[in-house]
Amino acid sequence: MKKFVVETYYTCTFKTIHSLDDLNETELSKIDNRSDGEVEVIDVKLNNRKTKKLGDKKTTKSNKNDLGTSVTENISSKILAKSENQVTEKTTNIKVKNNSRFKMPDRRKGYIQKAQIGDHKVYLHTGEYDDGKIGEIFIDTNKEGELVKAMMNNFAIAISLGLQYGVPLDEYVDAFIDTKFEPSGNVVGNDRILSASSILDYVFRELAISYLGREELAHTPSIASSKSVVNENTDDKFLKIVKNITSKGFVRSNYEEKLVDLSDVRINLKTKN
Repeated sequence: MKKFVVETYYTCTFKTIHSLDDLNETELSKIDNRSDGEVEVIDVKLNNRKTKKLGDKKTTKSNKNDLGTSVTENISSKILAKSENQVTEKTTNIKVKNNSRFKMPDRRKGYIQKAQIGDHKVYLHTGEYDDGKIGEIFIDTNKEGELVKAMMNNFAIAISLGLQYGVPLDEYVDAFIDTKFEPSGNVVGNDRILSASSILDYVFRELAISYLGREELAHTPSIASSKSVVNENTDDKFLKIVKNITSKGFVRSNYEEKLVDLSDVRINLKTKN
């Protein structure tokens, strides 16, 4: 009689699929606490470790393989059957892939902010979706070598791709705020940021103030009134039109304070015969 002692481990790979009614930062922040996702089994693997064989090696190996194969098939069949039942019960749910990219429109809004950090000039370009959310950035500098410029350009491309794939801007802000490297020092040309510890610190402070309303990251108080960033209840038809054609980052969500009263202006249009 041949005997063997084996400790068997199973590795199960699966994914959880959630259905979102709208792709925004609020829905993405709540996704970790949701319990209505569908579990889909991808693969089940058998791993044998700490094996101690007794008796003939050939027969032991064959018995071990037979046992592992049978157990793996049983577990796989049970898990797959459970997943199939869940899928049949929720046939009306649509599976949405999270790796879809929301490309920028060909003609887009945005703004350019010029500032000087120490002796270095920095130009920040932004691009926005039609609803005002940021979707891309470009960073241009002077007095830098080709290597540094290439690294900054590719860094901006990486951030832009992340934004277009649904990464919240808050994650980038928390990651790059207070990073320290040269150039650093006083900032000239930006009315809300007076100093920065690096170019990345300056860039993401500017984006956080303009697009997220993070006033705690600014060094000067806002000149505009302290109204809510989003106040859809008081928006009239004209203000909604202005929001559709105005850069949210440029006006820093203060649409009403940036409007010019043209109610008394009369334009006389004459057509030529």
